[in-house]
Order: sequence, then structure tokens, then C-alpha cells
Amino acid sequence: MSPIALALLIFAVMLALMALRVPIAVTMFAAGVTGYVLQAGWLPLASFLNTQAFARFASYDLSVIPLFILMGNFATQGGISKALFGFAASVMARFKGGLAMAAVMACAAFGAICGSSVATAATITQVALPEMRKHGFSGRLSTGTLAAGGTLGILVPPSVPLVIYAILTEQNIAKLFAAAMIPGLIAMLGYMAAIAIYVRWVPGHAPEHDEAPALGWASFAGVLPIAVIFLVVFGGIYGGLFTPTEGAAVGAASTFVAALARRELDWRKFKQCFYATAEASAMIFMIFLGADLMNAALALTQVPGQLAAVVQGWGLPPLAVVGAILVFYVVLGAVMDELSMILLTIPIFFPMVIGLDFGMPKESVAIWFGIMVLMTVGFGLLAPPVGLNVYIVNGMARDIPIAESYRGVLPFLASDVLRTLLLLFVPALSLWLVKYVG
Repeated sequence: MSPIALALLIFAVMLALMALRVPIAVTMFAAGVTGYVLQAGWLPLASFLNTQAFARFASYDLSVIPLFILMGNFATQGGISKALFGFAASVMARFKGGLAMAAVMACAAFGAICGSSVATAATITQVALPEMRKHGFSGRLSTGTLAAGGTLGILVPPSVPLVIYAILTEQNIAKLFAAAMIPGLIAMLGYMAAIAIYVRWVPGHAPEHDEAPALGWASFAGVLPIAVIFLVVFGGIYGGLFTPTEGAAVGAASTFVAALARRELDWRKFKQCFYATAEASAMIFMIFLGADLMNAALALTQVPGQLAAVVQGWGLPPLAVVGAILVFYVVLGAVMDELSMILLTIPIFFPMVIGLDFGMPKESVAIWFGIMVLMTVGFGLLAPPVGLNVYIVNGMARDIPIAESYRGVLPFLASDVLRTLLLLFVPALSLWLVKYVG
């Protein structure tokens, strides 16, 4: 069997199992076993698994993932989302569509201590959806806003997908976090602009006037702990006081203290934080192992290297190659979650992109490409037929048809397209803060 036929067989096995709704970690593992055995046999496979599993799971860098997940769970169970939305509402509710903008701001702020898109969408929806419906926002705009705002959980650092990208490509996590800050801010402002335009062009989805809550000391006091945690974690990382892994540990401990101070974290919720962290971490690590095996099988075929050589031989402009990769991510997002996409494709696409001449240092290319991938995988969280965030939010608003929720995310998808094009053609927006990180 030719290398190309083997590579196609590996992907065919994976897609067939995914169509049968087999967990993504198992699909990649099974596809990898098929390809590896056909090329090398059972004994080399056993030897590979004997060493690779321990080497992967014993990595110190991976410990940052469960720590950031634990930090997000403490924030979720500790009621911090209520304070964030309350403060944002008191600032924005005086504007038309302001309560929806406040939900976006709350998602961005919560994402800064969470790192998960689904957790951000679900947590802020619990707080914001009843208020938005009570004040006269349509189900379409309410659910669309919260689904889109949830993606800020991975676009604003700390971001679990960005940590995984850093581990796979051996890049500096702190520099990647710095690179994501301006694009994350652009994403938040773009969503708020989309809301402002939508409520004026399509009347009837937001109240004409809304009573603004008082902006007092209580509002500031509610968000002060979150601001302190963000400054301590990222100030410590960029100030050289501790590594990103140590910063994640400090952030988890600080969020735990803040949750205790709010007196909403009882023993049951405390245990749930660790249970949820263990489940999410186990899922991610198993996907890691499945992706490692599948990528090893693909590497044996030498097709990724041949593909990179072919693409470079075409003489296409480097931006055109990256643009094609991003379009591929949008399509792949219809059948795969963001973590699986990154784990499966980065070992194939990263060497290809690094081999192109963008007129920048290789490290800058690696960081910029990571931000472009991060911005693009969010499409799959909103766009049909999957749109995981849309399913999550719509499941919490059962009286709203899911078709309405999908219509609600269309303005935000337009914002995503404009933001992605901006970052693609102006890499300096992603790289400006990186030069200040030692």
C-alpha cells in the first residue's frame, strides 16, 4: 500500500468511528493503531506505547492544564460570574443593547480566569440569560450573544488550547499569552460592535431604553478580587516571579480564596471542582495520547513531510497557504472540537508554515500562527451543524428553537471573519506585546 493510501486509510478509520459517535480520543487511537501496525507491526507499536504514554503524561509542562482548569472551576462554583455580570451591567446597561454587551464583557473577564469556552458560556448564561429575557431581549439575540461570548473563554488568556499549542510546538507559553491579549480584546470589542449594529439594523430584538443599575462601591468591590487575581498571575509571570505553571498554581489558590470569601463555596461544590477538573484533564490527556499515536502513524508514511515539500514547491504566497489552512480549520470545526483539531493538525501544519518565508523570525511566525489557529477554531464552537457553544446555551433556554440561536450567532460570525482577516494581514497586532516579554 502506498504512503498516500495509508494516510487516507488512517483518516478514513478516524472519520468512520467519529460518524459512529465514538469518543474522539478512541477514534484517533484506533486510527493510529491501524496505521502503525500496517507499517511497522505489533511489537514496534507495543514498544512505542510503552515509552510514549509515560513520556507524555510525565511532562511537567502538562501540569499547567489541570491547574488552569481547577482555577476556572473555583471561579464557576464560587459565584464570581455574578459579580462580573453585575459590574458589566452597571457600566453598559444605559446603552441600547447594553445588557448584551455586558454579557460579552462578563464572558471576557471570566475567560481571563477560566480558560474554557464551554465553561464560560454555561456559567455566564446561568446569570445573564434570565436578566436579558426579563429586560426584553429576544431569545435569538440573548442566546447568540452568550454562545459567541463564551468563545472568549479560549480567546482571552489563559487559554487551554493555547497551552496545548505551546506544548506541541515547544513555544514559550508566556509569549503566547501576551500575543493573545490584543486579539482577545479585539474579539470582545468586535462582538460588542456587532451587537450595537444589530440592534439598530434589526429592531425588536433589544429594548429601546433600559434602566441602568447604580454603579457604586458594591459593584467595584465585587470585581476587585478578580482584578487582583489577574494582576497577580500575569504580573508574576511577566515580571519573572514565577513560571506559567507556577502562575497557574498561584491563580488556582487565589481563586479558591476569593470563592471562600464570597461564602458560596461549600464542601459539595469544593469536591465538584476537583471532580470536574479530573474529568476534563483526563479527557484532554487521553486525546493527547490518541493524537500522539495517530501522528506517529502519519509520520511513518512520510506524507506530512511530502505535503509540506509539495506546498512549498507550488510557490504560493505564504499568506495564501495560511489562509487555506484556516479555511480547513473552519470546515474541520464542523465535526471536531478545538482541542482535537489542534492536537491532530498542528504536527502536520506547523512544520509547513515554519518552512515558509514571511519576512519574520521563525519564533514570531510560530507565535502568530498559534494566534491565528486559536482565533479560527472558535468558528467551530458557533457554526452549524455542531456549534457546541450554541448547543450548551440553547440547552439552558429550552423555550428557544435552536434555529433561532444559530441565527443569533450570525452577526458574531461576521465579526469573527473580519477579525481573522485583520490579524492575518497585520501580524503586528499579535506580536506587539511579545517584544516586551523576556
